[in-house]
Parts: sequence; C-alpha cells; structure tokens
Amino acid sequence: IIVDDDNSKEWTIYEAGPKSVKSPLICFPPASGTADVYFRQVLGLSALGYRVIAVEYPIYWTMKEFLEGFRKLLDFLVLDRVHIFGASLGGFLAQKFAEYSARSPRVASLILCNSFYDTTIFQQTNSAPTFWMMPSVVLKKMVMGSFEKKAADADIADSIDFMVEKLDGMSQQALASRLTLNCMNCYVEPQKLRDLDVTLMDVYDDCALSCAVREEMCKCYPEAKRAHLKNGGNFPYLSRSTEVNVFLQIHLRKYDLGPYRARELTEDEKSLLIQASGGQEA
Repeated sequence: IIVDDDNSKEWTIYEAGPKSVKSPLICFPPASGTADVYFRQVLGLSALGYRVIAVEYPIYWTMKEFLEGFRKLLDFLVLDRVHIFGASLGGFLAQKFAEYSARSPRVASLILCNSFYDTTIFQQTNSAPTFWMMPSVVLKKMVMGSFEKKAADADIADSIDFMVEKLDGMSQQALASRLTLNCMNCYVEPQKLRDLDVTLMDVYDDCALSCAVREEMCKCYPEAKRAHLKNGGNFPYLSRSTEVNVFLQIHLRKYDLGPYRARELTEDEKSLLIQASGGQEA
C-alpha cells in the first residue's frame, strides 16, 4: 500500500479476520523483523474472531515521517482507533504514535513487548546519523549482537533462526532506516499517555533489554497491567506464541462490548458477555 506522495514508499500488511471490526489489533515488528514475524498472532487470533493486521513500514529516516505515514495508512484503511502490539522498536514507535495523536486519539490501547521509552539506552545516538552509509554486514552485526547465543530451548533457538533469516533478507536501506529510528536521540513523554490503557509484556529470562530498562518502563506506566512470561527470549511472540496470544486476548477482552472491540462476537458470546456485565452493552 502506498500512502505517501513518494511512490517508492510501500507499506506491506498481512491481515486476517472480519473487516467489520473497525478497531483491529495492529502489530509493529522490531528493528530486525518484517510484518510476517507475527504470523502466529495473525493466524491464531483471527481464528477466534479477531481482526489482526501486521504492518511493515517503508524506509523512513525520521520519526515525523513514520508518524505521518502511519496516520495516512489508518486513514487509507478507514480505521479510527486501533490497538497496537509492538515489540522492541515496534513498541517504541507505538508509544510515539500514541503521543503524536494524543489530542485526537487514534490509539485505543497499547501492548508493549520487551520495549523501551528512550533510545539513549542503546548508546548509539551519536553514530545514528551515519547508519545510512554503513555496509549491510556491519548493520546486521549490530543487530545480531543482541541475540541470545546460548539458547538451550529449541523454540527460542528456532525463533532466533527465523529472525536471522528475516534480517538476511532485509536491504541495507531498510535496515539502516530501522536502526536510525531505533537509535536517534528520541524519547516518549509518558505524561501524554497517562490515560491510555497499557499492558507491559516481559520475559524473565535473558533478552536484549536490561532489568533496569524494564524497571524504567514500569515507572513510566505505573498504572499499566503486567504480563510476565517465565521465558521466551527476545521474540516470545514466536517462541511462546500461545502464551502471548492468551495475554493479548486478556488485554482486549474488556473492549468486546464497546465501540473499540477488536473482534466480531457470535450472538451466543454477545449474550453471555452482556449477562456477565449486568445486562448492558457499552
């Protein structure tokens, strides 16, 4: 899908679920991933009636470009408010878009997986402006340095192999632009997101983010719900997809009877939910 004046900037989306749902779950990939890293969420949740859209953004070099591009994509898809599930850089971009659209909200809720709110944690802000001219092999080494090398768990090892394959297929420009967004001097202003419904999803085992970064995220969103996975590495949506999908359903369940529902209910489900909520539909 092309929404910018520049015809070279293409959004790629994978979508499943009923088109009648106007507040779908949108998934933002991490810096090393493409839209299809969320295939287990798209397939698993759409089978339960959810509308899920995994997006892959074009080559954007500035945060403003990305934010305006995503707003145009929502307009193109005729979506008012959406729920966003973002991992790592995807979670940071989700927060920035919620902040960007705070005065005229386009985000109903956020689920942030292994994410961060300030890019200075990567200590690359000074070199970020030079990523565009670095060789692809150097950029890939930067990303792969954060992958867990000694994954004993077969599912975690498979998830790393899958992400390495996606990384290998990424062009130098695409990867350089992702890393530029990931490392340029930028941070989220959480006070602008104070009223937003947020779930923070973390793993207890080793991942690219330190405990200190995770604790800072919790301080930024003191009202956020917590979703902990015992393990799962950097990519739990691949290695622990069943658990991640359950957490996503729990997060979205409260919207089932409201205007921002992410799934289409059967009549039986609707009746049961209305009874459970005291007989009132939102």
